[in-house]
Amino acid sequence: MRRYIWRRQPAPSVAGQAFFFSLFPFSVATSPSAAPAPSDIGAAPSGIPASGHHHHPVSVGGVLIALGIIYGDIGTSPLYVLKAVVGEAPISEQLIYGAISCIVWTLTFQTTIKYVITTLQADNNGEGGIFSLYTLVRRQAKWLYIPAIIGGAALLADGIITPPISVSSAIEGLKTVYPELTQDYVVYIVIAILTALFLFQSLGTQVVGKAFGPIMLVWFTMLATLGVLHISDHPGIIAALNPYYAYDLLVNYSGGFWLLGGVFLCTTGAEALYSDLGHCGKGNIRLSWGFVKTCLVLNYFGQGAWLMAHQGSTLAGLPNGNPFYALMPDWFLIPGIAIATMATIIASQALITGSFTLISEAIRLNMWPRVRLHYPTNVKGQLYVPSMNRLLLLGCIGVVLYFRESGAMEAAYGLAITLTMLMTTVLLSYWLYKRVHHQRLDWAIVGGFLAQYLVVEGAFLVANLEKFPHGGWVSLLIGGLLVSVMYVWLKAADIKKSVTEFVSIAPYITKLQELSLDESVSKYSTHLVFMSGADDITQIESKIIYSIFQKRPKRADVYWFVHVDTTDEPYTMEYKVTELAPNDAYRINFRLGFRVEQRINLYFRKVIEDLVTNKEVDITSRYESLSKQNVVGDFRFVVLERYLSDDNELPFFQNLIMQSYFYIRQFISSETKYFGLDTSSVKVERVPLLLTMTRKIGPLTRVY
Repeated sequence: MRRYIWRRQPAPSVAGQAFFFSLFPFSVATSPSAAPAPSDIGAAPSGIPASGHHHHPVSVGGVLIALGIIYGDIGTSPLYVLKAVVGEAPISEQLIYGAISCIVWTLTFQTTIKYVITTLQADNNGEGGIFSLYTLVRRQAKWLYIPAIIGGAALLADGIITPPISVSSAIEGLKTVYPELTQDYVVYIVIAILTALFLFQSLGTQVVGKAFGPIMLVWFTMLATLGVLHISDHPGIIAALNPYYAYDLLVNYSGGFWLLGGVFLCTTGAEALYSDLGHCGKGNIRLSWGFVKTCLVLNYFGQGAWLMAHQGSTLAGLPNGNPFYALMPDWFLIPGIAIATMATIIASQALITGSFTLISEAIRLNMWPRVRLHYPTNVKGQLYVPSMNRLLLLGCIGVVLYFRESGAMEAAYGLAITLTMLMTTVLLSYWLYKRVHHQRLDWAIVGGFLAQYLVVEGAFLVANLEKFPHGGWVSLLIGGLLVSVMYVWLKAADIKKSVTEFVSIAPYITKLQELSLDESVSKYSTHLVFMSGADDITQIESKIIYSIFQKRPKRADVYWFVHVDTTDEPYTMEYKVTELAPNDAYRINFRLGFRVEQRINLYFRKVIEDLVTNKEVDITSRYESLSKQNVVGDFRFVVLERYLSDDNELPFFQNLIMQSYFYIRQFISSETKYFGLDTSSVKVERVPLLLTMTRKIGPLTRVY
């Protein structure tokens, strides 16, 4: 047995490069730019140490990157939060002071305490996000996949709502400069911006990403400056720091509790703090959050002061219906709107790339179809999922066309992300429960944490449910469809695994050797490679044995069986080689982290290169004429693709799951593309999936 761990290595000689690149007639099925140079074949993903555990030291650059990557969503919330809370109600001290107090303490209790202080501690080798958290606790209880699926689906649904409302809120500011601008033109502009943004994804965002941090620094500085300039309009607004005003609004103000639906919008981007942990590091996130929160609070105070100067009026009765743009002097409106638009584009970009990462993690956890993934650049996090990009674009355009105005979109916004936060609370509580045994954490703290946040986030959820008939059903519908897909895919994987028959490979080794030497059978390939799902290195699927010996005898000089394990660590890159028969049969086990791309074609080539270099295997063609010339034998992959047999008789629930599974698979590219296998060197064989005994038939009578 041999085990090899990827590390960065010096580039081989030019002659060596030419030799090993001639080994295979196939290439990686990703974008051309994703193909690494020979010197990088054995390297971990860009920016990741070989150990897989990466650290981000606190630095000015790290803080700036955090500003650009993390805070787009929560940072653009001043565009619409107070507008959503006030709505059509008359402006009063009780309403404004209470709203500002609720916002400040929501940012403190929900964002600072829960996410920045507590949740960031639950890192998976430096990585965060709800699926990373799930991998840390999934062995605690089998049912924890439920909150993981609900939370992940709700986060994806939020990714469809956030870009339209953010960009629309910014573009609608043009009405303050050009009153004649109709909403139809606003819709056209928003759709054009979103379309361009999604079309740009296939190119990667390496260049633009470098500008995100400085732009967001300008944005937050602008927020703070505008707020400070207007606090003098009503200095007493600072008193809203007192949580009593929040209590007074929720208890004594007519319909005050339901205003929590609007208040919650101020913290919708908190989940991004955790999801992007691996990009920035907890130290940089915590340091930058202090600056971001200060800027946000100052801007909210400024908006509150401006509103207090117009007591008795309604937003609709004021020249500017959005208190955010009311803070800007007339001469600054155009530059301010431009900066706001860039900030909302950055917020949208962060959610799009976050959705791509979420989908890639769901694939590794068997929660999503194995769709095609692209890596446009060598920059860490530069993942592109074409199918998800199209889905998000269509969803965003649909939201814009249906709601048309940002004020109407507010009804659909917030409900889905509330579910995500609740599910994160459940998973995080299990993680804290796990740590009780290691750090003697007081059980009361864990129970208190769970109870408090179930109450707080439950209140936000109930308040947001009031939006359901006004558009909230849209986000729940989107989330429900995504939950259905994830659940079907996870359960179908369990059903398939339970009926897959594995046999010991030992009795077939001699038969493989005999078949390899049987010249009466035409040679199928010099090297024949099968993808195997058997976890035990001593076992193999019976369907593979059937394919080799019965379906069509597949004679080869060397047989390779490749298995891929997905680890709970994000960036594991390891393999183990088991020699089943010298020079005749080998098994390769890959252990890849749940955030590592499945470039099996490339990794397999790297393994062969290493084995040849160490003279552990001879891949020279065994044809006598070709062997004399040291010609390398051909490699061919065989992928067994299942289909649901008509002879199954399944219980209703299992039948529904499997029928849904195979229906969805019709619209998904084959697994050969997911694994990075070139179709020119791959044979796909369809095999029936029998889940039960074939259906009973009546007696047959022979007629003469």
